[in-house]
Amino acid sequence: MLGRLDDYFRNQEAALKLRSYRQEILGSNIANADTPNYKARDINFKAAFEAARTSSNTNTAPLKTSDSRHLQPSKTVDLFAPERLYRNEQQPSIDGNTVDMNTEMKEFTDNAIRYQAAVTFLTRRIESMKTALTGGQ
Repeated sequence: MLGRLDDYFRNQEAALKLRSYRQEILGSNIANADTPNYKARDINFKAAFEAARTSSNTNTAPLKTSDSRHLQPSKTVDLFAPERLYRNEQQPSIDGNTVDMNTEMKEFTDNAIRYQAAVTFLTRRIESMKTALTGGQ
């Protein structure tokens, strides 16, 4: 039963975690807009989400252990493994910083709206599950 519930919410969980992680990266870009030689970063959300969805929750890499009797987790996916890419430079700056505030603010706002949409979608799924369990009372 719990496995089916996990499967029911898995896509929303992955989307929320990846959106949150991307928001941190974009916020870091904005915070470092005046830092000399700072290179703007981002992730390919679509590729990362697809990797999380199609991984079938298998281990991506074993955990380090100090004893052969330590257990490895079963069925886990590291959602924070997406490769952080450098953003292509739009307009070169003298100090080597590649942060374009217009691009970063657009991406930050777009990501925030998509995060909120994912939260709303998850809330509706929970409500529909509650309705199915209680019979709409």
